[in-house]
Amino acid sequence: MNVLITGTSRGIGREIAAYFLEQGHCVFGIDKRACSITDPSYRHFVFDIRDAEGAAVPGLELLPDILINCAGVQDEDDIDVNLKGTIAMTERYGIHPGIRAVLMIGSASAHTGSEFPAYAASKGGVLSYAKNVALRIAPYGAVCNSLDLGGVKTQSNLPVTEDPVLWAKIMARTPLKRWMSEREAAEWAYFLTVTNRFCTGQNILVDGLEAGDAHFIWPTA
Repeated sequence: MNVLITGTSRGIGREIAAYFLEQGHCVFGIDKRACSITDPSYRHFVFDIRDAEGAAVPGLELLPDILINCAGVQDEDDIDVNLKGTIAMTERYGIHPGIRAVLMIGSASAHTGSEFPAYAASKGGVLSYAKNVALRIAPYGAVCNSLDLGGVKTQSNLPVTEDPVLWAKIMARTPLKRWMSEREAAEWAYFLTVTNRFCTGQNILVDGLEAGDAHFIWPTA
């Protein structure tokens, strides 16, 4: 199948692209950074998805079988990239009769609000938008979900994963006592877009129960 993935130059997006290539699919990657994948079945487009509203990606003519929106930031462009960019890419490349699956990479912070304000808001919008898209592509027999990740061991998370004090605080609030790897995130993305054919319109929270950390308080005898 032809798979279009945004944010493929590094991190989770790059790992998702690599996983799909390993499974024999043709992958088209979009990132504002240069290509970092060398594979005959991979084609890279340098493009800022903030520019996608009303404009096609130069040189990208195909409408993919699968669209995975992974591009994201944690800065002053949260709303423009994480939400508006995702919407623009999906409206152009994900809503058509040949689509099989659309996946949004969401965040556990959209469920809890426990992150930078604009980032949490942008990912909250992605969760609602995934349901909107699911309704619209269901007549094509296609599915759309958001994969809402908790902690993932990426390069961008090194400020906490390599700080012993901060890492201990995080693990104290994570019942599973670890974060997921980029490869695990890629496996989830593959399952929700290729293996899964019936679950749709759902916000799939995969966070090691971090968001479910709750303590029942009651008088002791």
